[in-house]
Amino acid sequence: MKPEPFPPFEPPGFHRDRAADADRPPQGLLGASPAFERMVADIRMLARTDAPALLDGETGSGKELAARAIHYLGERRSRPFVPVNCGAIPEALFESELFGHVRGAFTDARAPRNGLVCHAEGGTLFLDEIDTLPPKGQVVLLRFLQDRRYRVLGQSQETVSDARILAASNRCLEDEAAAGRFRSDLLYRLNILRLRVPPLRERGDDVPLLCRHFARIYASRYGLPCPEFAPQALARLQAQPWPGNVRELENAVHRMVLHGVAEQPEAYAADPARATTAGDRPASFRDAKAEAIAAFERRYLCNVMAHTGGNVSAAARLAQTDRRALGRLLKKHGVDCDRYRNG
Repeated sequence: MKPEPFPPFEPPGFHRDRAADADRPPQGLLGASPAFERMVADIRMLARTDAPALLDGETGSGKELAARAIHYLGERRSRPFVPVNCGAIPEALFESELFGHVRGAFTDARAPRNGLVCHAEGGTLFLDEIDTLPPKGQVVLLRFLQDRRYRVLGQSQETVSDARILAASNRCLEDEAAAGRFRSDLLYRLNILRLRVPPLRERGDDVPLLCRHFARIYASRYGLPCPEFAPQALARLQAQPWPGNVRELENAVHRMVLHGVAEQPEAYAADPARATTAGDRPASFRDAKAEAIAAFERRYLCNVMAHTGGNVSAAARLAQTDRRALGRLLKKHGVDCDRYRNG
């Protein structure tokens, strides 16, 4: 993997005023809600140190953006930021990907190759989805974190790394450790500093800002008119539970721009297929009614599960319905209760 060109965080010709930056969100982050402001304050604190840090947040909430902000607000900003998805690296290749290898180190090592740690030298190595590391990978990473020394595969001498380690997970690592799926000693090594990236449902005031921001981006990309969001439309979007968080909202706005719809956004947020009726021909009354009911049911289920933290029994009591009936609805609409337990 090649190191990312740097610094991508500051546009060309943009000269940072460090004093004024204290009043602005970091580049790439957008929001004004209390939850967002607390996160930004924590990001600035983490940027002043070199210690390992662990970022918690649901899928799509913006953990990599937060990690980039930590890097580019700190003293390492002129060095590489190297992101890697731990779940995408095969277990057998993890040590080679992390530390590199020399030619002939193993059967397919036909040429020498630098590892991710080398590419991130002096900068930041961001390990996303750290919870997906297999046991062997966890042992390798733990050994490296103990003294920052590593060996390139096929070499005998050790190298000392100056890369900062940031890790992220959308699962509770304490629960993973208690279940035996994640090493407790590795968790202790990573958990020096911690940042919680809030889900979008806790950032309701930020939804209008994000909608307009994404609409401008995609309208410009495709040369289309930028849709105007009526207050009622924004209110409906704010009422969505957004289990996919900012990424889900971005995709919904993307569809709205492509189809020129911003007045009735809920169908585009809940069901992308609704925006693709052949020839714009209206569906039959029965089909349209069934579609609207299904969209309502899924939105309601996501909302009630978010409110109860994924507890089906508590959700059934809140909805005043039978637990088995609620379970059938959850299965029917493919609502994954586990994602609400990891918030």
